[in-house]
Amino acid sequence: MIPTKICGITNLSDAQCAVKNGASALGFIFYKKSPRVISIKDAKSISKNIGNDISKIGVFVNHDKNFIDEAIRSVPLNMIQLHGDETPEFCDQFTLPILKAIRIKNEKSLSIMIDYDVDGFLLDTFSNDEYGGTGKTFDWSLVRGKTETPIILSGGLNSYNILDAIASVNPVAVDVNSGVESSPGIKDHAKIAQLFNQLKSYETENFSEVWNFRKGKNYEK
Repeated sequence: MIPTKICGITNLSDAQCAVKNGASALGFIFYKKSPRVISIKDAKSISKNIGNDISKIGVFVNHDKNFIDEAIRSVPLNMIQLHGDETPEFCDQFTLPILKAIRIKNEKSLSIMIDYDVDGFLLDTFSNDEYGGTGKTFDWSLVRGKTETPIILSGGLNSYNILDAIASVNPVAVDVNSGVESSPGIKDHAKIAQLFNQLKSYETENFSEVWNFRKGKNYEK
């Protein structure tokens, strides 16, 4: 099964449901303007109760380095996702694996990828109003074969379109958020189960370490 991150986790019950159904990673959004925002304290509490067999990814939007470092140490995180307007230089400050989110509007949106030396790109749907969580897809045909850096696909994914999305983009992993919710920040456990039932039917290569890759570096907690 393709590695799958359930993002926007705000409570233990939803985290446990994602883990039970086969999620490879959980995403904690620390952006205050997100309806799925979580505090470092609550993310740490959830992490303690789900163990170390699943990766925890912190999602940050134009945060300063001190806040990100605090989250990395406290939760602790396995990877960070920079989902704002972070520069290549800002991304280079961290030794933890970095996902840089690129919001896709058109083919030109992909051109900035050459400027970043990161571990992977998370491709999401462009919006003038939000940095993510729009529930909308983008034109997947823009992506395939455009970069050698691992691609994690996001943006409006759900149990009904997930297999078509994987076939179109051939990502190393997928990221699902609003597509398994009953309301922003609250996951629908039936939708999570339905999503993973679909994914388990899809044959893919083994990317079991996708949420733990790094270019020979270790983060010292």
